[in-house]
Amino acid sequence: MSESLRAAGYQTAITGKWHLGHSRKAFMPNSRGFDHAYGHLNGNIDYYTHEREGGLDWHRNGESIVEEGYSTDLMAAEAIRFIERRDRSRPFFVYLPFNAPHSPLQAPQDRIARYASIQDKNRRVFAAMVDTMDDAIGRVLAALDREGLRNDTIVLFFSDNGGPIGLGARNTPLRGAKGSVWEGGTRVPAVLRWPGKVKAGQTSQQVISALDVFPTLAAAAGVRPANKLPLDGVNLWPEISSGGRRTRENLLLAVETGQFLQYALHHREWKLVREIPKQGGEPVNHLFRIEEDMEEKNDLAAKHPDVVKDLAARIEAWRPLYPPDGVRMAARQPDGWKAPAKWAEAARR
Repeated sequence: MSESLRAAGYQTAITGKWHLGHSRKAFMPNSRGFDHAYGHLNGNIDYYTHEREGGLDWHRNGESIVEEGYSTDLMAAEAIRFIERRDRSRPFFVYLPFNAPHSPLQAPQDRIARYASIQDKNRRVFAAMVDTMDDAIGRVLAALDREGLRNDTIVLFFSDNGGPIGLGARNTPLRGAKGSVWEGGTRVPAVLRWPGKVKAGQTSQQVISALDVFPTLAAAAGVRPANKLPLDGVNLWPEISSGGRRTRENLLLAVETGQFLQYALHHREWKLVREIPKQGGEPVNHLFRIEEDMEEKNDLAAKHPDVVKDLAARIEAWRPLYPPDGVRMAARQPDGWKAPAKWAEAARR
């Protein structure tokens, strides 16, 4: 998306969590269509020291920097600076992936104090982290207003996955959590704002995945995607802009859990969850009419073996394209490994 927008004349910036490759310069954001890059390259970091496994993971355009401050506030401030200092003769794209409320659970003490009534400590800090992020988003939106950009800017906010229940999140009434293909791990709300183009206050039930964001926003902006291979996502801008709804087919998900390689397929009114034991054994299938049973309480696999067979075959045809290493929850470092002192400079050419 960033490469296509830049090719179309957009100024592009990322301020926040990259987590899409850190070991080679070619994997880093400045090599992937971003004119300006700021934040951290790995996943979770300390919110105050900005360290990952003992090494500094905080950079601006590939050069490590030492800054004081809570990462959520710093990311928002950098986005605001980019907006205010932009070339006003050109459009812009800002990607602002906050690391909040990812672990480690850290928040300013005054924010935590606001939630003193919450008995669960993890829940209390988690709430403070979300609260701090909410205020940061408000400051970015206020900057757009000051610059007179409210009606000319598409704002899209969404989470990358459901919340980790053990770290203070709640996904009620959905089943499961982060790290699973149950709805609690994959179904998250999204908010889109474009005054005059999208009707305010409406609620859409359109299912859209992260894969669809690129073709959908490109269509909204009138930019032709510059991909050379077919996109996995689809353009849903017609449905979003009109308030319509398109039934999805063959929307696949996968992740490693403790005991299984877990797959899911959304196909029209159905969702099949297929759990394949890592130690061998027969797969376990769960079938739901997901549009009427988003809590995944009524398993219909035994009643509709023909549907299970069809959807399982679709998953099995897809699996060779997405080998097991591609769905691992986390990479494991070898014994004796030590983080570089500065992550950005450690990337190979």
